[in-house]
Amino acid sequence: MAELLYRIGKFSARRGWQVIVAWLLVLGIAVGGFLIGFKGLASSFDVPNTASGKVVDELTEKLPDYAGASGTVVFQTKDGSKLDAGQRAAISALVKDADTLPDVSKVVDPFATEAQRAQARQQVADGRTQLDAAAAQLDAGQTQLDAAKAQLQAAGAPTTALDAQQQTIDQGRTQLAEKRTELEQGSELLSLSDGIRVVSKDGSTALVNIAFTKPRLELSEGAKQAAILHFESKPVDGVRVSFSTDIAQGVPQIVGVGEAVGVVFAAIVLVVVLGSLVAAALPLVTALFGVAVAALGSLAFSGVVDMASVTPVLAIMLGLAVGIDYSLFIVNRHRRQLLEGAEVHESIGLANGTSGNAVVFAGTTVVVALLALNITGVPFLGLMGTVGAVAVILAVLIAVTLTPALLGLLGTRLLSRKARARIGTERHSDPNVRPMRTWRAVLTVVVTAVALLIVAIPALSMRVGLPDGSSEPVGSTTYDAFTETADAFGAGSTGPLLVTATVSGGVDEANVTATQLQVAKTLADQHDVAAVAPIAVSKDRELLAFQVVPKEGPNAVSTEKLVNGLRDLGPLDGGIRLGVSGQTAINQDISANLAAVLPLYLLVVVGLSLIIMILVFRSLLVPLIATGGFILSLFATYGAVTALFQWGWGADALGIHTGPVLSFLPVILVGILFGLAMDYQLFLASGMREAYVHGAPARLAVARGFRAGRTVVVAAALIMVSVFGGFVFSDSTMIRSFGFGLAFGVLVDAFAVRMLLMPALMHLLGRSAWWIPRWLDRILPNVDVEGAALERRHHA
Repeated sequence: MAELLYRIGKFSARRGWQVIVAWLLVLGIAVGGFLIGFKGLASSFDVPNTASGKVVDELTEKLPDYAGASGTVVFQTKDGSKLDAGQRAAISALVKDADTLPDVSKVVDPFATEAQRAQARQQVADGRTQLDAAAAQLDAGQTQLDAAKAQLQAAGAPTTALDAQQQTIDQGRTQLAEKRTELEQGSELLSLSDGIRVVSKDGSTALVNIAFTKPRLELSEGAKQAAILHFESKPVDGVRVSFSTDIAQGVPQIVGVGEAVGVVFAAIVLVVVLGSLVAAALPLVTALFGVAVAALGSLAFSGVVDMASVTPVLAIMLGLAVGIDYSLFIVNRHRRQLLEGAEVHESIGLANGTSGNAVVFAGTTVVVALLALNITGVPFLGLMGTVGAVAVILAVLIAVTLTPALLGLLGTRLLSRKARARIGTERHSDPNVRPMRTWRAVLTVVVTAVALLIVAIPALSMRVGLPDGSSEPVGSTTYDAFTETADAFGAGSTGPLLVTATVSGGVDEANVTATQLQVAKTLADQHDVAAVAPIAVSKDRELLAFQVVPKEGPNAVSTEKLVNGLRDLGPLDGGIRLGVSGQTAINQDISANLAAVLPLYLLVVVGLSLIIMILVFRSLLVPLIATGGFILSLFATYGAVTALFQWGWGADALGIHTGPVLSFLPVILVGILFGLAMDYQLFLASGMREAYVHGAPARLAVARGFRAGRTVVVAAALIMVSVFGGFVFSDSTMIRSFGFGLAFGVLVDAFAVRMLLMPALMHLLGRSAWWIPRWLDRILPNVDVEGAALERRHHA
């Protein structure tokens, strides 16, 4: 590999313009693919084979009107006053015209709904009055009949002629009892649904519910935007309108001010390390070029596969970070060799064969970790991993081809004028390097490990979930809709549950109300249920649907317990089986399934990467040290993420709303941070191995390798932290958590684990760090990641 990369480097350096044109053609293809294939991104996520998914399938078959996506439009007066007649009429007119919107099956007028409920309550009251009157008539009839019977009996006449009248009265009493039972059942159902309203008690807020024909994952962004445009097209005087996340949660802004600041900070680090603006610009240019190709190329396939909105953001994050770092490693090696007097093209080839070789193996660990996301069985997560892996592969290819091409065109102009004056006079080896003291190594290991474990403590209470409207930026339409709904109707109304009751063989038509009441009372008896209402019955009466409003919001612990409790109830009397769906339950199922695949994914990623590191370092203990350190830094990162996003430590300063940790963040962090951690491990430990193989004592080799690689690793880590950290200031909570998790993870792993813990452990192990069984040493191929053999063959 080293020899091949050496030749590629020299070829690219000598034919720089040809390589540049070739990459520009690749960019052109990506742009063309984007213009043709881009069809929009999805703001929803799904995991197959969930409990809620099975309920949706059942609804699709028997109650299709309730299987599609749904959303809420919130109308609220600006001054908090009651909606007047004109405002109500204007809102009702918008509702009436909304039936023709694309993919909309039904739009519910809140005022008509409340009127129907009031009418139903009045009908119950009138029904009681009528039944009481009928009962009084029957009683009067019975009194008259009894008197007639008494007269006949007194006269000794038979009463047979009055039996028919008695039978009529008895039948009337039976029918009256049945109607009274049915009326009381309906009255009890109405009372159970008292907490469900679409017009607030003070009359200032109204909810317009929109039902779509397509499930949320199949619902196009165009259909959502059409609904938004319709309800905003005719503003109602004195009324503001807002939309729930189901309708208005769109694609987050991919690049903003924070990201630009991160890139600027990375540029400053590059200038400090490389010593000139020209040299500093080169890694930035190549990284941005790679990001453009990766992002546009991946978006070109959005019409073929369902692509989540955060997928291209992940590609940009990784493309920028590793693209800058990988190019930096090669540029820095070439710069050092130029200062030592090397010929330009030979130096580029040698830098590509040594540092470029390390870049290839480092990129391989990241790619393996990202592609392994496909084993989770979660489609959107696998696609994120694949797109991220493509971005890393492009970063590697650009680093070992386009970077040498640009270096060849620049020649010695890569160096500043002052540096060019020193060519041939510098030597970068330090003969005064000494091993660290053993007591210092022991203290470093203990303090670092304890500190990381303390930071990891909050992870013990980590809860995972998907963001709701309360996580949206303050002032956004989705945040306003969530808070206004919660304030006017209760927190649970922001995430109602859809509960189904399946009756094998169906319910007799006469017993439908009784069965609905049986199920509704069971649901209402559960903890943290605010209200229950029957909403539909299938034609075959085998499936009954209910709306259940929890007492707290969709991401509350009590709501999570409620969903699990309803599923654990088991069959009710009559063999009735309950199912739970709705957006709240769907999000919980996604989060639970993602948490369940985390251990398997961690095992696979660590196992595959251990094999790669054993191959690279020809050691068993060095890979184990690297992996153990990564696990410490990973759990410390989980702890920091939990403390910020769930506990709220420092959240106010960053404008972050607290709640559960993003459900797929722990899995993503495993893949990305493990790959990046192994990057730094490779660049530090390979220098140690190179010194050891060249005859230095084991502990001295640790010090020399660390001294040789620390500057570039510190710079690379700072660049990654600044790039990832820029995304913390995004408007999207999902992207914020990505940015913070990756920035903190790189910071901890690079500076606490790779720069402190790993060298100290290597010092304590001494020669045993490089031990490997002879039989394994014989069968392993010599990958020469340090490029030592290449340096012996080619002298720059």
